[in-house]
Amino acid sequence: MKIIHTSDWHLGQNFFTKSRKNEHQAFINWLLELVKAQQVDVVIIAGDVFDTGTPPSYAREMYNQFVVKLSELETTLIVLGGNHDSVSMLNESKDLLACLNTHVIANTTENLDEQVILLEDRSKQAGAILCAVPFIRPRDVLQSVAGETSTQKKQALGEAIQQHYQTLHDKALEIQNEQEQTLKRKLPIIVTGHLTALGVTTSESVRDIYIGSLEAFDAKAFPPVDYIALGHIHRPQIVAKSESIRYCGSPIPLSFDEIKTKTVESEITEKGQPRLSNKQVVLVEFNENGKRIEPLPIPLFQSMTTLKGSLESIESQLQQFVGIEQTVWLCIHVEIDDYLSDLQPRIQAMTEDLNVEVLQLRRSRSQKTQSLTQEKNETLAELTPQDVFHKRMSLESFEGEAAEARQQRIIQQFEQVVSDVLEQQGDHGDDRNKEVK
Repeated sequence: MKIIHTSDWHLGQNFFTKSRKNEHQAFINWLLELVKAQQVDVVIIAGDVFDTGTPPSYAREMYNQFVVKLSELETTLIVLGGNHDSVSMLNESKDLLACLNTHVIANTTENLDEQVILLEDRSKQAGAILCAVPFIRPRDVLQSVAGETSTQKKQALGEAIQQHYQTLHDKALEIQNEQEQTLKRKLPIIVTGHLTALGVTTSESVRDIYIGSLEAFDAKAFPPVDYIALGHIHRPQIVAKSESIRYCGSPIPLSFDEIKTKTVESEITEKGQPRLSNKQVVLVEFNENGKRIEPLPIPLFQSMTTLKGSLESIESQLQQFVGIEQTVWLCIHVEIDDYLSDLQPRIQAMTEDLNVEVLQLRRSRSQKTQSLTQEKNETLAELTPQDVFHKRMSLESFEGEAAEARQQRIIQQFEQVVSDVLEQQGDHGDDRNKEVK
């Protein structure tokens, strides 16, 4: 059996006013050709099919057309809800898409039969067992208890999620034993998830999600299965040093920091077309010899890159785009010592005759260096925990609505942590805090 693991399509995303429609359609066309060429039996989308709960009509149409075309290839589709997806919107076409060999699991429920699926290959023979786990919302697995501390809530939620995985795994083992008596072989078990596992590398486009107050799930709590297909993190990577626990990442770069930050002439073909991106889908094959896991690189459908340095350095780096055919989207990060009121006109003049579009212009001043120099004369004895926190936060840049929202979440979390610590310490904690001050 051959399975394609993909996730985080974010259909309908707008990128600095730019639509990703053409890129997403190009990816879907590429994926359909891959499924056909590799004779793939199952495609798993591990959450965040859409970018918002109310995607534009073209994004819904693109999704529906993909389902139809994949069904024509006699390939099973598994669609899992992510934190960006609307449960009600995914469920509204669930029964209809079931007629097209598509399983939609928008949220966790008590119905295990909908979440533990016997996957069949193209010849309609049982090939694997899937524990289909979408983005888990706290209300789906846990009842809140009054008076619990933040730490207790995190622990209870982590245990509830682990128990949910274990319940599905137990059901899968029952099916595995039943099938073994008929097939005379053990079917592999696959588990999915849409969450943040401990120790992963995120990117700017990954909006912080918290399952209640739980920031990350310990990979050790996953059941022992043959493959774990994860979504939510946009950078492809393995988890807990296990080749069988993977984030496949998003199919297109959803932020500038998801691409290689250094672009040189060798990354552009002679015809001015971009080479393969650092994005991928993961091909998982189970056969009589065991399993094979192969990341397959996705073409870069829209050239985009980040340039960093002084104005002189930026001007020099821009020369690599002379004469290219495909428009390149740029993030330019200018490192300057003084404030320049005419920075944007200067960049416009530099790029005027080039086939590039500057979507993001950022500046980095010497303010950070000055702040760090000033702090050399301060000691921790002179600072409260809040002082240290706010000084550290001042070194970060939070530009834009999403970044500002993330800043507020960080501040709220810090205040909650301080509150919990003081609550545990009681009066003695207050005395110690005064001494530190």
